[in-house]
Amino acid sequence: MVTVPMSTQIGRGTQQVIHGRLRVYYDGYWIKAYDVPADTLLAKKRLIEALTRRLFNHTEHGINIPGGRLEEARLAFDTEPDPQRRRIKGGMLAGALFNRAADIITKLVEIQAMGVVIQPDNELMRHCGEHLREALELGKMVLHRSGDEGIDELWGEPFKAFAYPIEEFYKSRYMKIAMTMSAIDLIAAELLRTFGDLPMFHGLEPLVASFATAAKAKSETLRTDPEIFEVWTSFVASAEKLAAFEPVLSACPSSLELDWAQQGMQLVNGGKELVSYITRARVPMPKSTREWSERCERYRLNCAVRRENAVSITLIS
Repeated sequence: MVTVPMSTQIGRGTQQVIHGRLRVYYDGYWIKAYDVPADTLLAKKRLIEALTRRLFNHTEHGINIPGGRLEEARLAFDTEPDPQRRRIKGGMLAGALFNRAADIITKLVEIQAMGVVIQPDNELMRHCGEHLREALELGKMVLHRSGDEGIDELWGEPFKAFAYPIEEFYKSRYMKIAMTMSAIDLIAAELLRTFGDLPMFHGLEPLVASFATAAKAKSETLRTDPEIFEVWTSFVASAEKLAAFEPVLSACPSSLELDWAQQGMQLVNGGKELVSYITRARVPMPKSTREWSERCERYRLNCAVRRENAVSITLIS
């Protein structure tokens, strides 16, 4: 991953070989570029299958319903009066719709392999698009596996892979990766702003920087990339080192000092988890980021009050 300052001189989509690797520029970041596969039905099938697996991997449990149970899932959703239960069943219906669309494309690819030409206006292709479009709408009900918010961007990817040329889909992927990297940088900056001036957290800054760098590299690297072994290892190892950080305490820490350290580490680990979620899903999580940032702000304010009180006590003494 290569970061550069925002520039109006470099256009979106500009490609350049940097350190021997082809990269593409989007919104301040030079991102690893990959060859675009031929725009065939088989390529779309593989892409939609991969995107659907990724979607189910990051959303709440229980929504990966087989496409063969679509009618059952729809009936369960349509007849559910309770809003909370209806939300959950809506996610299950969305999962069934995605899987039904994947089933249809699989069969179409098999038919095409027999020499039958499949036109874009084929009725089954139309049904596939309708299923993906409906799943996209229902996906707004589904939460990220953390339970904090939805990740609408992931629901839209399989439909985009179906509806648009693969080259256009890859462009949208790079834009989302740039947004993801920006979100990672924002969280890292918030961690440094919160803990950078606290002696108790001296030594945290290089761990945060290393983790953010590794997270951005992971967000741009495909699983099929030969570099994934080093990239994933660096990401996990840097996360473990950040989580293992121990605040620097006085020889006989007071209960207030211990509480201060504990609250701080909860925020550090919360930021680490948030970056991990964002990195693996490769989409920002604005609601979760905003709520975590608000907790950081409250912690900073409490720290300032405690420092003022400590100075007052010292002066009085």
